Amino acid sequence: MFSILFISGNIGELKCLETDLQQHGYSVCAISYEDIEQDELPSTTPDMVIIEVSGSMPTPKSLNMITRMKKKTTLPVLALTYKDYMDSIITLNKIDDFILLPYEKDELILRVRRLLQKVKNIDSSDIIKCDGLTIDLVKYEVTLENRVIELTFKEYELLLYLAGNKGRVFTREALLDKVWGFDYFGGDRTVDVHIRRLRSKIEDSEHTFIETVRNIGYRFKKNTEK
Repeated sequence: MFSILFISGNIGELKCLETDLQQHGYSVCAISYEDIEQDELPSTTPDMVIIEVSGSMPTPKSLNMITRMKKKTTLPVLALTYKDYMDSIITLNKIDDFILLPYEKDELILRVRRLLQKVKNIDSSDIIKCDGLTIDLVKYEVTLENRVIELTFKEYELLLYLAGNKGRVFTREALLDKVWGFDYFGGDRTVDVHIRRLRSKIEDSEHTFIETVRNIGYRFKKNTEK
């Protein structure tokens, strides 16, 4: 699990960011500029830093902390900012990428993954395999018998969540919560539609991966290959 340090002058207002990241499997430590000024610092170096650059500009002490972390390891830094503060972003040479506020959840997750992909080496935990289906978490690529399968963002997220919990049954409500987020207002039908589309892309007469559990929900089958 990748760890992310979130630094902001408005932790309360951006609490949703912490929730969005946690829903996608990231460990998040949120601290304010005030915490840093009082030396309330994280005990370990994170895999990535997300820093808010807006009305509460990063303090010199917070930027120095990031500099020290970057000396220890390759540390990607993503900035959250409003359009009016773009000039401030340009002057911060420690920033690798940025997202304008208010952010879109899908864009946030994609930016985070792409930054981590650039600096973290792939290992066995970054690949999920099942009977000819391969999910590469670093390349964000799905293949079936070495043939690339084109998925939408939500189809990929749904497949990743199910395949990462092989054999476990999930209700439609649980999948809505984990994949779409607790604040999504769509109905259970959304899950059924995405499952149907996903099956049409990754399954055929020789491959079946997603099983329907009657009156409950769905599960991803366990491997049968040795």
